[in-house]
Amino acid sequence: MADFALRSWVEVSRETIASNYRALKQAAGAGVEIMPVVKADAYRHGAVEVSRVLEREGVRWLAVSSVEEGATLRGSGVKARILVMADFLPGEREGLLEYGLTPVIHAVEDIASWDALCARHGARAAFHLKIDSGMGRLGTRAEAAQIAAAVKGCTHARFEGLMTHFASSADYTSAQTGEQVGRFDAVRAGLEAEGVRTEFVHLSSTIPLAYGRREAWGNLMRPGHAIYGYVSPPRGEAPRRILDVRPALAWKAAVLAIKDIPAGASVGYGAMYRADHAIRIAVLAAGYADGIPHRLSNRGRVIAGGRFAPILGAVSMDVTTIDVTGSPELRVGDAVTLLGAEGEASIDAQQIARLAGTISYGVLCGISARVKRVYV
Repeated sequence: MADFALRSWVEVSRETIASNYRALKQAAGAGVEIMPVVKADAYRHGAVEVSRVLEREGVRWLAVSSVEEGATLRGSGVKARILVMADFLPGEREGLLEYGLTPVIHAVEDIASWDALCARHGARAAFHLKIDSGMGRLGTRAEAAQIAAAVKGCTHARFEGLMTHFASSADYTSAQTGEQVGRFDAVRAGLEAEGVRTEFVHLSSTIPLAYGRREAWGNLMRPGHAIYGYVSPPRGEAPRRILDVRPALAWKAAVLAIKDIPAGASVGYGAMYRADHAIRIAVLAAGYADGIPHRLSNRGRVIAGGRFAPILGAVSMDVTTIDVTGSPELRVGDAVTLLGAEGEASIDAQQIARLAGTISYGVLCGISARVKRVYV
């Protein structure tokens, strides 16, 4: 089969991924292990390649959402420990053992189920238990004595980690994170009083690490956003930020066509844009099927020839139109930057998110699988 030209693609910097991981390790310091989150195809950076980069940096743990994600990494040769954070469905449990994955258990009764499965296979397999300390999603609200009894009843399963998840870690105007830490610590202390201890304790992802909230750290941390170069801005007065990371992904699209349109001409569906003077437009080979938010219609911008170029009219499924009057050197086939930097001009996922009324996670994870990944 012939090679195809790239229409829309992302360029992922391996060195930036590695550098961000090193920055996380330095910020955390000795005694705290970093477990990068590579779920959702590593926030669309490509989980297999990102995991390989991280393994070369010496990472011992990776976190995914499902058994399928973990199995994909194992099938690609990834050897690190893999924690499956949100999948303990009955039909998937055999796969946890088959692929050497470590489950997070969210209900006390499932501890016995995991132990029975391990016993049937003659396996000594670890699990982590999630405490619902206030997020109100996955995790147990059981008392420490009930948890301890279930753990002590295990003959094959090994209780390795205790974890929780924060609901409002970036909001320093709220007391919720402190309250969650308090609830979690109470369960942990109750377990220790029952003679039950774990090797790993983990509560935090990117924000508590980035802003040095050490009482929320534990000895294992689960950064996701920061691995890819982002730290969400805090709400309220936060401590000084101790982490510096850089975006690892740039997103580009090819120019399909360039033409001049006269004053009064409309552009795109619904004639959302109508030119009030003669302009030059370019049509890009990317649209909302590729992940450009439709809400950027007539309000977003890209970088063309090192200059900002506004999006004109509606973002379509496969194409987006921009004003390139200020970039006369642009030609068909040239690359335009949707996310990233050219010279002094830059656009990041947080800026796009603000315009589109979403979050930067949604911008990154929304980049379609049909957008090619190129590693540099």
